[in-house]
Amino acid sequence: MTCSSCNPGPGAVVAVAMSGGVDSTVTAALMKEVGYRVRGVFMSLAQPDREVQAARARAMAERLGIPFEVIDLSDEFDRLVLSYFRDGYSRGITPNPCVVCNRTIKFGLLLDRVLAGGADYLATGHYVRKVLAPSGGFRLSPGCDPNKDQSYFLCLLNQDQLARVIFPLGEKVKAEVYDLAAGLGLRYARSEESQDVCFLKGQDLATYLGGVGLSGQPGGIVTLVGREVGRHQGISHFTIGQRRGLGIPDVTPWYVVAIDPGTNQVVVGKDNDLFRAGLIIKPMSWAGGELPDLGASFTVKIRYRHRAVPAQLKLGHHQEIIIQFSEPQRAITPGQFAAVYQGDLLLGGGPIQLVPAGSSTS
Repeated sequence: MTCSSCNPGPGAVVAVAMSGGVDSTVTAALMKEVGYRVRGVFMSLAQPDREVQAARARAMAERLGIPFEVIDLSDEFDRLVLSYFRDGYSRGITPNPCVVCNRTIKFGLLLDRVLAGGADYLATGHYVRKVLAPSGGFRLSPGCDPNKDQSYFLCLLNQDQLARVIFPLGEKVKAEVYDLAAGLGLRYARSEESQDVCFLKGQDLATYLGGVGLSGQPGGIVTLVGREVGRHQGISHFTIGQRRGLGIPDVTPWYVVAIDPGTNQVVVGKDNDLFRAGLIIKPMSWAGGELPDLGASFTVKIRYRHRAVPAQLKLGHHQEIIIQFSEPQRAITPGQFAAVYQGDLLLGGGPIQLVPAGSSTS
C-alpha cells in the first residue's frame, strides 16, 4: 500500500536517526542504496549510556561511509518528556514517554534541526508504513511485521511531520532486516532489541522515581466499597491492572483498578472489575487535522501490545472523543494513549483522560 510519492527521488538529502542498532543501521544502508545523500544523526537525550551509544552509532556511520553528527537535545528532553513523565506518576496516572517523545523530540525538534541543517527528510527505523490517504494527505499504516508494528507510538504525528519522514522498514519483517545487516557484514544478535524507555535502561521504575523525589507518601489500599485491605508507600508505584506488590492474601488475586491521588488511595478489585466498556480521549490529535466522519467503522488500541478492537466514536461537549467498545476491554489506563484506526489507516490518537463511571461490567 506504500506509494512512490510518499518518498523523495534520488539525490535528496536524508538524515537518518541512528542508535547503532540493527534497525537504524539498515535504514541508513537502504537510504544510501536508493541514491539519497545520507547522513547519520544521534540524539543525545537522557540515556544512561549515551556516550557508548553515540560511539556505536558513529562507528556504524563510518562503516557505511556517511557523515555523522551528535545532536544534543537533553535539556529539551528533560523539559518536554521527563517532566511530563514525572508529573504523570505524581498525579496517579501512567504516562507514555515514547509517544510524547516521538511527537515533540524525534519528529519535532530533531526533525526541525536536521531540516534547518540542509536535510530534506528524516528517516527512522520504525516498523510502520507511510501512505497516501483516500481523502488526501499522508497517513500511517501498520508495518508488515505484526510483531514489530510501531504505528501506535506515532499516533500523534501531524501532516507537517509526516510529509518529511521516511520509514523504509515498514514493508519488511525483522528477519529480513537481520539478513540485510548480515549482507553488509554487520553482526547483530537476533535477540537484541532496543529498550522503549531509553532513560530507564538498567534501572527499574521504582528506583528512578525515588531518585527524582517521587517515592510518595504512605496511604491505604482499599476495595471498591472503601474497605482498607493494605497499605502502600506511594501511589506512583502502581498502575491499573497491577497485581504484584499489593501484599493482599486471598483465594483469588487482587488487582489495581483505580488510583485516587486526592485521597492518596490505591483502589483494588478482582479481575472482572478491570473491564470497562469505554474511555474518553482529550485532547485528540487527528493526523489529517480534521474530524473524520464519526459514523464510520473504527478500531482502537489502548496500549502498544493491545489488539485493535472495534469501537464507536462520539464527539463530546468539550471536543473530547468518547469511545465505546463493542466488547469491554481490560485494564484501560488513564495516562496511556488510545490510537484510532480506520481499516488499515492510523487516524490519530490522544491520552486516555478517564474511564466513564458506570462502565464496568461488574
